[in-house]
Amino acid sequence: ASSPDEEWPEAEKAEKLARGAALKWASGVFYRPEKLEGLGHYRRRETQRNSSIQSRLKSTVQSYLEGVSAGLEQLRSAAQEVQSVCQDLGAARWALLDSADHFQGLQQMRELMEEHVQLASVVQVLPQIFSVHEVFSHTLQLLHGQHLLEAHVELMMVEQLRDEILSQLHLRGLSSAQATVLSYFSGLQELNESLAKQLWDIVGSSLRLVREDPVLFVTAVRIIEREEKIDDTLLLEATFLPPGRPKGWRQKFYQVLQDTITGTRFRAPCMDAEGPGLARHLAALQKDIVSELHVVKDLMVQCVPAHYNILSVCTATYHQALTSHLQEILREDLDKQGLFLLLEWALRVYHSPEMMGHPDLLPEVDVSALGPLMSPELVDQTERRYVVKVKASVFEWMQRTLEVEFKEWFREEEPETDHQGFFQSALPAIVMQMLNENIQVASLITDSLQQKIYNMALEELEAFLGRLREALVQCGKEHQQDRAVPKYYISYLLAVLNNNLALSNSVSSLHPDAACREVPASLQAALDRMQKKATQLLLEEMLLDLQPLCLQLPSRKWFSGSQLVGSMCEVIDKYAKAFSRVRKPVCTLLLAESELLVASQYLRALLQRKMVCKSREERGQLCQRLLQDATQLRELFCGLGLDRSQQSLEAVFALRELICLKDPALLSLEVVGFITKYPDVSDEHISTLLDIRGDVSKEVRHVVLEMMAQHPQVLPEGYRPIFSTILVPVPELPSCLRKGKCA
Repeated sequence: ASSPDEEWPEAEKAEKLARGAALKWASGVFYRPEKLEGLGHYRRRETQRNSSIQSRLKSTVQSYLEGVSAGLEQLRSAAQEVQSVCQDLGAARWALLDSADHFQGLQQMRELMEEHVQLASVVQVLPQIFSVHEVFSHTLQLLHGQHLLEAHVELMMVEQLRDEILSQLHLRGLSSAQATVLSYFSGLQELNESLAKQLWDIVGSSLRLVREDPVLFVTAVRIIEREEKIDDTLLLEATFLPPGRPKGWRQKFYQVLQDTITGTRFRAPCMDAEGPGLARHLAALQKDIVSELHVVKDLMVQCVPAHYNILSVCTATYHQALTSHLQEILREDLDKQGLFLLLEWALRVYHSPEMMGHPDLLPEVDVSALGPLMSPELVDQTERRYVVKVKASVFEWMQRTLEVEFKEWFREEEPETDHQGFFQSALPAIVMQMLNENIQVASLITDSLQQKIYNMALEELEAFLGRLREALVQCGKEHQQDRAVPKYYISYLLAVLNNNLALSNSVSSLHPDAACREVPASLQAALDRMQKKATQLLLEEMLLDLQPLCLQLPSRKWFSGSQLVGSMCEVIDKYAKAFSRVRKPVCTLLLAESELLVASQYLRALLQRKMVCKSREERGQLCQRLLQDATQLRELFCGLGLDRSQQSLEAVFALRELICLKDPALLSLEVVGFITKYPDVSDEHISTLLDIRGDVSKEVRHVVLEMMAQHPQVLPEGYRPIFSTILVPVPELPSCLRKGKCA
């Protein structure tokens, strides 16, 4: 037999722990001798505590034992009851087995009962079945009399009777009998169609009826809602769906309403593509749509259930119909006015307070969530079409303006002048006004259209300047054939220059952005070409007057002191007075170009028809003549307002210095200085100049030309060439030391 300690190891462990804890406590309390005096007190206290704990343990164990005893008693009682129930169930099972034969008889009674109930139901509905055709006739009469609610009640009653019969046949699998029932109730189809036709006629006239007789419209909506509820009920049951269900009349209501809206006024009419017809059509659309939306918002909304969202549906329908309608219109070949009207109407008028943003329609009517009336791609395409039309119109208008301008050049009177006396014509004002008006009109639509028109305007203006230049060239050719035609050729050339300057100053004002006034490079080049051509024709005219005088230079008559340069000054002064009718800075440019022309012609005459000085005295006379001529011409141009720093006549003074040089040996140094100042001088020019001196040996000539070869020149930026246009003569002169070469 095992000891109690072996049976309860936990008790032994607990006792050891208790003894250890007690020993630890005692060592802590009695660690000094004087504490032993209280040993008796501690013993009594611990004895009392142990007695108390033992009492509570005994009480707890006693209570636990009593509970266990009661539980065992309940288990014994429950086992007895379970045994009794098992015995009763067994008896009931044997009793049911004995009664199985009797249940067969009850099944037959149940079937007879069900058949009896069915026959009783049939007997009850027989009067209704026999009266179906009579109900058909009465319902048809009600429909003809527009008693729609009463007719619909009878229709629903007959449909319900038919559907119940069909449902019963369906449940019993008697599908073959359904055809007979459907044939008997075939009149329902005609009634449904007749009722539906009247309903859709009413819905199609709803906008008129809600103003004149809303009762009929409300009746139609009530019938539609009845049918919608029947559809919902049958779909929820989902056991048997009668023929013709679901009718979906609410969806049909929306469809008919939308077809009515789109069919009345959104059929593409045969309108005038020139603009007025389209304007009337769009104005009528605007008026009618706003009016009808007022009717929907104020009247129709009250006649239908809230969940119809009838105002939103109508707004979306109008929006979609307009979107399609505008696309149909855009398929036509509209002129620029028609395209502009369409863009303005779609992008401005449609959202304005005069239409969809009308105060009486807000905030219920909101088309912002429906997307744009015209897609960005369609807007861009239409804008491009508009630009093409405007471009054709601008071209035609500019061409007529050019033709008028060309005819004015040949008038028998001078061109118009402004308040300051400058020649001008109406051309710049006409052209700029036309372009500016088109740009401003485009700004009423979109910024992108305005930018497109601006770009087109610059392109057309550039092309116009090209055609104007060609016309000017043609005028110049006719004038070359007969200098008397045009009579006021120079005046009109000056007017052209003023016009070109006016155009140049006005181009920047066309830009839509006031902060960006830069003229495109290609257009500026066209303006410059135009100015250059008019200036060239003026200089050619001046040259024709100067050439007879230049042919006499140099000559012995000129050499001896004639008034040849004085005559040239008179010609220059005459043209300078004409140039004063041109605005600055073109006037200054003309003076500078005239001075360059005079200087180059003077030098050309001197170098091409060279005279050879036979003595130092002749060289001195030549230098004196050159000094007098150059000084007279320089003072003339200075008096006309051209600064000496801008004059090319300084080349004559420089050339004179080379001729006046007394020691030919110093020519090489002087020539280097000369070519440094005038880098377009060639060897042939210097060789010809040495010939004019008449005292230059071959050795000096060789040194001079070698020095030039050692100092090649590059034309600096902004240098105005003067010698490069002068060709030295090919023929050999008797007094020349060697042959001269062409520059």
